[in-house]
Amino acid sequence: MKHTLLACAALVALTAAGNAHPVESPQDPAIEPAFDITRVTATTDGRLVTFMMEVAGLAGSVTPEATGQLAGANAEAYVWPTSLDPAVVGFDAGSGILALAITAHPDFDDTPLFDENGDGDPANDGAGWHSHWVVLTPDEACGAGLKVRDVAPGQDLLPATAPMLPIALDSPGMSPVIDGHVARITVPLADGETAGFDGVTASLHVNDAGAAPLLCVSGVHDIASGDLSLPGVIMADDPH
Repeated sequence: MKHTLLACAALVALTAAGNAHPVESPQDPAIEPAFDITRVTATTDGRLVTFMMEVAGLAGSVTPEATGQLAGANAEAYVWPTSLDPAVVGFDAGSGILALAITAHPDFDDTPLFDENGDGDPANDGAGWHSHWVVLTPDEACGAGLKVRDVAPGQDLLPATAPMLPIALDSPGMSPVIDGHVARITVPLADGETAGFDGVTASLHVNDAGAAPLLCVSGVHDIASGDLSLPGVIMADDPH
């Protein structure tokens, strides 16, 4: 199954959070099981939000082939697009779709503040699964119609923990938990309750020439809602 996100992207700006939580998605034998979404949830205790994605296969079991260089590199990602304004985590207000992503890419390290593999070198960690906040915007030049927003560091607003790449990407260092069929991550987010969310599994591609659009969503494996309508609602944790 192949989805095109460009036609869906406008829905994000127009859709308020609905009354469905979680988002359930039927299995599709045409989708690689590691990316075939079956269920997505998001809950908050008022201070932290936990995003969870369940897939039909083993989460995190499929990673990109290394190319040996940044230009033309590929990434795989488990993504939670939200209705939250990008300003809540430090990007320019109203600048696109704020999404949380768990991603892996063996050809570059975009988390310079963190040593994910614990080997003493914080500059060689991209191949392992790690987290980002990103801002997505439409772009017809990209295979799936969306890109990570191109920015100019020092001109466009970026969070303090951004790696200062020319894209709207933050590397705040929250560690994902990938266990069996589930990918899960908890992030600090005080105003998350009642925000809308969705679940997407996708491939990304770095521009072969290193030019804009620098990081495209090149293909989509699955969209939990089917149409990127953000039907999920971040709900308060059940104390029981």
